[in-house]
Amino acid sequence: MAPSTDGWAYCAQGHQHWGRAGAAGLLVHRDGAHGCEVLLQHRARWSHHGGTWGTPGGALHAGEPPHVGALREVREELGLRPDDVVLGARSVDDHGGWSYTTVLARPARSIEPGDLRLDGESDGAGWFPLAGLDEVELHPGLAASLERLRPLLDTARGSGSHRA
Repeated sequence: MAPSTDGWAYCAQGHQHWGRAGAAGLLVHRDGAHGCEVLLQHRARWSHHGGTWGTPGGALHAGEPPHVGALREVREELGLRPDDVVLGARSVDDHGGWSYTTVLARPARSIEPGDLRLDGESDGAGWFPLAGLDEVELHPGLAASLERLRPLLDTARGSGSHRA
């Protein structure tokens, strides 16, 4: 059995991150009444950056491709299955020696927060307008990545008209 990659890692920038082999998460997005909406997980208080909203995700297993890890994590944390979403673009936040890959995905069916099966790492889930994320207490990693992710979300929607 391969050694666990759960645990803390330090990047070249001196930050502490969860996941010795890096981490990945799924940013599910849909067209809403007022532009792009994203599905976020409310992180359990006991977790790293608990109480913030972010993408469901976590530590990658050794040799695990980021999209596979992101799908595994969203299944564990929200109960979504791989066939519930259609994968899209990926964005890598490389800190030097540690990276987080955000995998964009669109729902393949209706996904509503009340239908999700949350695990102990999640205190809730919800759809949020991309344009209103400055009003939400975001996970610091997601907050730092938003400017890089917005153009990918624009491209995924096929237009740049919803930019926030």
